[in-house]
Amino acid sequence: MANISRDSDVVELNDPPVYDYGDRVRAKRTVRNDGTYAGKEIGEILCKKGDEGYVVSIGTFLQQFYIYGIEFVSTGYRVGMKRKELEPAQSDADSLAAGGNA
Repeated sequence: MANISRDSDVVELNDPPVYDYGDRVRAKRTVRNDGTYAGKEIGEILCKKGDEGYVVSIGTFLQQFYIYGIEFVSTGYRVGMKRKELEPAQSDADSLAAGGNA
């Protein structure tokens, strides 16, 4: 059997998902089509660092990671992303409560 190269020894599936349906999140990096997004060319940008979207599905990958289906507001694209590629997006109300300017 082939050796599977994993990018982490952590098995996220031992714990509940970090994000839930409807959570607003932000991409921590630009994601390009690796050939699995139908209708887009390989290498085409699916989301840019800082783009915001909402969790619309939660699946698993390699019996190790949660994959969050994120629907991005600016493009309407639905992209599968790992937890390490996402961060919570602060809403305007959260920003005001924290003393920020909206």
